[in-house]
Amino acid sequence: MSTSESVENATWLSGADILVKSLVDHGVDVVFAYPGGCSMPLHQALTRYESKLRTILPRHEQGGCFAAQGYARTTGKPGVAMATSGPGATNLVTAIADAKLDSIPLIAITGQVPTKVIGSDAFQETPIVEVCRGITKHHYLVTDIRDVPRVVKEAFHIATTGRPGPVLIDMPKDVQMDDLLVDWDPPMNLPGYFVDERFAQPEQIKQIAAAIKLAKRPLVYAGGGVIAAEASDVLRAFVEKTGIPTTMTVMGLGAFPADDPLCMDMLGMHGSAYANYAIRDCDLLLALGVRFDDRVTGKLEEFAKHAKIVHIDIDASELNKNKPAHIPVVSDVKFALTELNKIVTPPEDISEWVGQCQGWKKEVPFSYDKKFDGILQQHAVDVLSEITAERDTIISVGVGQHQMWAAQFYKFNKPRTWLSSSGLGTMGFGLPAAMGAQAANPNSLVIDIDGDGSFQMNIQELATCFCEKLPVKVLLLNNQHLGMVVQWEDRFMDSNRAHTYLGPIDDPEARGKGETTAHTYSSKRYPDFVGIAKGYGCGASSVSKRADLKDALLEMIDYDGPYLLDVEVPYQEHVLPMIPSGMTVNEMILE
Repeated sequence: MSTSESVENATWLSGADILVKSLVDHGVDVVFAYPGGCSMPLHQALTRYESKLRTILPRHEQGGCFAAQGYARTTGKPGVAMATSGPGATNLVTAIADAKLDSIPLIAITGQVPTKVIGSDAFQETPIVEVCRGITKHHYLVTDIRDVPRVVKEAFHIATTGRPGPVLIDMPKDVQMDDLLVDWDPPMNLPGYFVDERFAQPEQIKQIAAAIKLAKRPLVYAGGGVIAAEASDVLRAFVEKTGIPTTMTVMGLGAFPADDPLCMDMLGMHGSAYANYAIRDCDLLLALGVRFDDRVTGKLEEFAKHAKIVHIDIDASELNKNKPAHIPVVSDVKFALTELNKIVTPPEDISEWVGQCQGWKKEVPFSYDKKFDGILQQHAVDVLSEITAERDTIISVGVGQHQMWAAQFYKFNKPRTWLSSSGLGTMGFGLPAAMGAQAANPNSLVIDIDGDGSFQMNIQELATCFCEKLPVKVLLLNNQHLGMVVQWEDRFMDSNRAHTYLGPIDDPEARGKGETTAHTYSSKRYPDFVGIAKGYGCGASSVSKRADLKDALLEMIDYDGPYLLDVEVPYQEHVLPMIPSGMTVNEMILE
């Protein structure tokens, strides 16, 4: 009998074994876990389930938690991350907050000091439940081993139902080491948590259908809630039936195919001019699984001010929170769209409106200087999109200019192929998220499009990619600057450089106001990312000439293992269009 079989057939199990077996019973096949003193029993238990549960050792707890997000975002299943107490637990905090804002199902498990010393400032003790109270959907401090099966059962239920989100389970070391005769199917105890009531009512569906019938300039505004609800196919059927132009948030990319003529691409601060014009002029806005984020709306009073607004969301707290809706509907988006598709008829005549939308797409497309001798960031993403169009490809990004250019120029035609820290905007997200996506999708091509500032925040996960045989590719758009902050400096702060250059400075006195010049900053590219990647065991190369880009990308893609392509790009490029914060489409910067 194998070790794992003997554990599963045992009459009495430790708290650690109960928790790990519960993970297996809930369908978990990968866990990202970094050990420490107060989580060692959990890791010992993980070794007893190796035939069913793969444990991936990240090189930083934050990297492990972002990897769990990458797993969750591409599969729809909860990602699981594990860390020890104290600094291990607090290193998860940013990734937990990130999951909360982007509605990602996540189970974060932390070791804790023994119950008898909780509150005594014991070695590596932090009150992680209190720390995470405002950034989790729910949280547990387990002080009784008998609660472990129920807590895990509830955690998965809460993380995956309604609006998905992160759940924290904090396990003191003595609870992990205690043993118990297990009841594997305890009843849940969740008073007040009802998810089966959140379905659109027939009267609401009829109201929406009637509004669509009468609309002259309707527009669909689809967000991450469409993807979370697995409603992309239903949305596509709805658009095919009604012929309504459709725009997406950064979280919603892939919910509707970019190559569809009715696709208006991304809206918002760095969204397409044509999507923002359509929002300005529409008379009916169908807001599906969105939260009217400030980066989408700009000045709230002016956003879609001529439109009747239908807002469908699973989370009642989002309705009328930022933008009042004429028809607010608390519902699972997939259910609402499915019911709507049964009765909806196309608007009477929107051919002029559709023509106007498509005319805008031709007049003000996403664009860049195609005559530039070197490599522009937009061009690099554009070429990557072209050569991977027929492949099973997943794209992750860090945060900054490269993130927005990826959203603009990569064509996403399927959901769960785009991984972006959208609500929290966390630098360092891209590489570990790609790592988790690759673990969940071993046959997919997974590429992290990153910037040099963001990439360095979790660069150590290259070691994980190499050691765990995760062939993640990194397309590093290296401009030696914190590009998005530089852009804001240029646009709103008279180009005063305030610690946004990442390379070595030749003349410390030459900093400050005014455009940077070649003599101010060292011509040496720093750091040597190719050397670093090779030091971690990965393949790597650099490219700076436009003519060499495509071959370099193909070499990266075809490499058998993790690979970094360091692309030398200029720092002077700005992400356009841009609607300055708090302003309207009428103040949109196009050049």
